[in-house]
Amino acid sequence: MVTIVIHEDRLAGRGTQVSVAAEDRTESPLATVGVVVLAWGDEPWLTSCIESVLASEGVQVDLVVVDNGCRPEDLAAVSGPERFRLLSPGDNLGFAGGCNLGIGALETEFLALVNSDCVVRPDTLRKLVEEARRPGVGPVMASVRIADSPELLNSSGNPVHIVGLSWAGGLYRKENRTEAFDVTAASGACMVLRRTVWSSLEGFDPEYFAYVEDTELSLRSWQRGLSARCVPTAIASHHYEFSRNSTKMYLLERNRLMMIGTLWSTRSLILLAPLLLLVEMLLLGHALRQGWARQKVRGWIWIWTNRRHVQERRRWVQQGTTQPPSVWMQRLTPDLDEELLGSTFMTAVANSFFRAYWRLARKLL
Repeated sequence: MVTIVIHEDRLAGRGTQVSVAAEDRTESPLATVGVVVLAWGDEPWLTSCIESVLASEGVQVDLVVVDNGCRPEDLAAVSGPERFRLLSPGDNLGFAGGCNLGIGALETEFLALVNSDCVVRPDTLRKLVEEARRPGVGPVMASVRIADSPELLNSSGNPVHIVGLSWAGGLYRKENRTEAFDVTAASGACMVLRRTVWSSLEGFDPEYFAYVEDTELSLRSWQRGLSARCVPTAIASHHYEFSRNSTKMYLLERNRLMMIGTLWSTRSLILLAPLLLLVEMLLLGHALRQGWARQKVRGWIWIWTNRRHVQERRRWVQQGTTQPPSVWMQRLTPDLDEELLGSTFMTAVANSFFRAYWRLARKLL
């Protein structure tokens, strides 16, 4: 059961706010943006995040905060709670389920996801909306910057490898672009899309729980002829922390396999099967060296145990695809980032092999 928390002493105030917003819509062309922020565990930046969202200019904001198990003191520290709605599902729904729940409580023209450790600039949501309203555009992400070094990128769009691996594109590099551009996967750290797009894609698959769901949504957009985009002048400062979740590697690998198993076409899976098996063995060896082999194996077990869901999800995704694999899979890359392998030589060798394999496989798609 979901509990919607609205204190009695501010009930009248919220009613007044709703009537004013309705009045404003008849006099102002401002777009309405429903924003979902998830709160889980320690949330030292939650107040800053909420304040920045509510300070957005050029749009009308309806903010929903989903309590996925946040520390009570972090929620209590947020000032002016009458300015947003708090949803308390009573359990941790993960990023995917929490976003689905929050968006289900909104009725706005545009929808936004903002990480609780992100701080957006006053014009960020407006710029994202301007791009998201263009025909043929799906999810649109902000230029996500490292909070302590805002001149450096956290992500300018996430590349996706032919074996499903994905990473933060442009990490720790500078952004010199000023015009919006296509990305393979838009980061859910700060993302806007039209409600009609979200509805047509039916949101996130809650089975992803956390990680990869934004990549999966972006690729499904490309499969339906909608581009994922990044607006480099729409800035969100992210207090980035890679290993906050102790089960991150399990979820990343499990969800990568689920994404491949549902989005890749049958023909592409057959063509890539030897490569996928090789990568699985290499990843297992890497996991053994780094101490997360149990998480890797646990991911395989989950996929097998939940194979019926994967099969049903695959049928649904493939039926909704309008672009052939030879078109949408052009967004995938055979190149790995050097940051992943940690060696210039090994990266060059691996990428030469992946490129040659992909060049041949694409001819047979």
